[in-house]
Amino acid sequence: MPRFFIALSYNGKNYVGWQIQPNGMSVQQTLQQALSTILRQEIAVIGAGRTDTGVHAREMIAHFDWGGDNFSLNDLIYKLNNFLPKDISISAIREVHPDVHARFSAISRIYTYYVTTVKDPFLHEYSYRLFFQPDIEAMNALCGVLKEYTDFTSFSRLHTDVKTNDCRIEYAHWKKKGELYEFTIRADRFLRNMVRAIVGTLLEAGRGRLSEQEFRRIIEAQNRNMAGDSAPGHALFLEKVIYPDDIWL
Repeated sequence: MPRFFIALSYNGKNYVGWQIQPNGMSVQQTLQQALSTILRQEIAVIGAGRTDTGVHAREMIAHFDWGGDNFSLNDLIYKLNNFLPKDISISAIREVHPDVHARFSAISRIYTYYVTTVKDPFLHEYSYRLFFQPDIEAMNALCGVLKEYTDFTSFSRLHTDVKTNDCRIEYAHWKKKGELYEFTIRADRFLRNMVRAIVGTLLEAGRGRLSEQEFRRIIEAQNRNMAGDSAPGHALFLEKVIYPDDIWL
């Protein structure tokens, strides 16, 4: 059966996250309902991963299977964008090999977290305001430490259903743009709440409350209670999901 990848972006403010939940509307449910209505057949959509409540995506990838009549990809994109609410947008639909999976075939994901030190009416919905000037050099020193480890249990939500808490962090770095601080992290996979927990912990170093030795002790403890509070979800963006070049038809 033909399989298609959908590239979409969304503002997560009005959703309980990507994944279908019993307590509110999710992006996955909204997209499934739109596809099923337009294609007049029950469609299941599988995402590249889950984003938490309020988290945004500049590019999420999802796949669906279609065994019906041929359709125009451009027409489907047009119809979906007319049907979907204004906070979800479809940018591309492409056919992939039938055994390619939006989640399991991905080789890495990139997230960005935004922090600001000023009150700005045009930033407050998409950045976390701090009331201190963070030490970016101290935080970046600990970013280097992250790449030395693979077990990130200390930064994972408790009682998740994953088989392993191992992740390979390929890149992690803070940069300053005016009063805005951007934290970008790339890894082969992420645990639930992982990026927000890392950000919250790094910000403790940014205010002089956490040394490199203490940071290593947190990671090695493999205990979520040792790490800092999770940073709020509204300032986190899934930037991109990366796949091998040979998946496309």
